[in-house]
Amino acid sequence: METIIKKVVSKSELRKFIRFNYNMYRDNAFSVPDLYEDMLTTFSAKNPAMEFCDAEYYLAYHGDTIVGRVAAIINHRANERWGKKTVRFGWIDYINDYDVSRTLIDAVEAFGRLHGMEDIEGPLGFTDMDAEGMLLEGYDLPSTMATIYNYPYYPQHMEYLGFEKAADWVEFRMIVPDKVPEKMIRISDIVQKKYGLHNVKLTKKKIHDEHYGQRIFELINEGYKDLFGFVALTQAQIDQYVKTYLGLLNLEMVSMIETAEGELVGVGISMDSLSAALQKAKGKLFPTGWYHLLKALKGKHPDTVDLLLVAIKPEFQNKGVNAMLFTDLLPIYIRNGYKYCETNPELELNTAVQKQWEYFETADTRRRRCFKKPLE
Repeated sequence: METIIKKVVSKSELRKFIRFNYNMYRDNAFSVPDLYEDMLTTFSAKNPAMEFCDAEYYLAYHGDTIVGRVAAIINHRANERWGKKTVRFGWIDYINDYDVSRTLIDAVEAFGRLHGMEDIEGPLGFTDMDAEGMLLEGYDLPSTMATIYNYPYYPQHMEYLGFEKAADWVEFRMIVPDKVPEKMIRISDIVQKKYGLHNVKLTKKKIHDEHYGQRIFELINEGYKDLFGFVALTQAQIDQYVKTYLGLLNLEMVSMIETAEGELVGVGISMDSLSAALQKAKGKLFPTGWYHLLKALKGKHPDTVDLLLVAIKPEFQNKGVNAMLFTDLLPIYIRNGYKYCETNPELELNTAVQKQWEYFETADTRRRRCFKKPLE
């Protein structure tokens, strides 16, 4: 059947765009749906990234049936930062039909050419805080709430369409030990004494009155500045993340490290896995989804903790500072009865970050890829 592409122009079509992923994966035990209300904000003018991004969204049809979706994005700040002219594709889903995936990518490429772009990359979001990378390994593992799940045929389509590897990320699923490893404790003690560092716990007062929310994201900007495709968050983005997300955290599961002078040099943020709750909520807060999410946030702990991010000030990287974070956090994980830790995607070449997991027994791993090709 002929594939027809249509640009999303109405609220009704945007709703269909967002929910297509859920409809494709409703019976899949490993896919974790995006929260519909979050996606509405992401794809609207409320998203601060729209200040420096151009975007269009497309749906692919066979007759009246939606068979695919994709977002075409130009992040002008990223292109300026990295000296590129790149159009991104993101939030891409398609049935196992090469004509559908080709038609979707053709739409993104046409959008890119119209704006003078020279190459195409993806899956990527508006910024690095969006989910990115197409799953290559780990199809039999539940996703985390911050990552993409896709069927195994997706990357086959990318290769068929002429894409090649731009970057790979790896993720680790690790077993929480019964006690804090002795080697980690020793390294933590040495680092504290050598550099005059100490752990600090986050509080609501610190977030707002002492501006630790701002300081955390400034540290993320500094610590991640050289990573693939990263662009520093704007003040508007920082304000939104502090307002929207820091309030959801169980603050005892956030660890910060400061110098004797009060300079923030490290942060580790973790939280209960919301994967099962989002699956039960079917990706929507209403009418009953809020109950499952509130139960996950306030009720009995699940068996998995998500390690959302670790950021270290550049001059303190590769010096064992991470050990301080986890000598603080591991006793909390053990006390709360977690069995597993899940990392978010880490660039495969970022061995300094991956070295911190050597204290853990790894249960499983995932791999995901950003693809690229020139526009012809």
